[in-house]
Amino acid sequence: MMTIVTSVTLKQDGVAQWNRAMHARVRAAQDQPGWVGVQLLRPLDNPLQRAIIGTWQTRGDWAVWHDDETFRETREHLAGLEDGPPQTTWFDVVETP
Repeated sequence: MMTIVTSVTLKQDGVAQWNRAMHARVRAAQDQPGWVGVQLLRPLDNPLQRAIIGTWQTRGDWAVWHDDETFRETREHLAGLEDGPPQTTWFDVVETP
């Protein structure tokens, strides 16, 4: 399994729209082959920051999702609500309970 951690900072006036669009994206991802799970996180001390932790069976499964129409439709909309480009890091899942 692979996990990708993405950190983004939102624009003040885009928080509600970003949350709605990301919720829709997560619901659509659940139907994708290889999808394992996701967490959307907001730090207690920074309400404009988000971390998206997505776990997939393979990085290839994730790549196919990124070519999906639902994903592509939300990409530009979400980017317009973010204050700068997202930062991502990939991890091999070594152990799960």
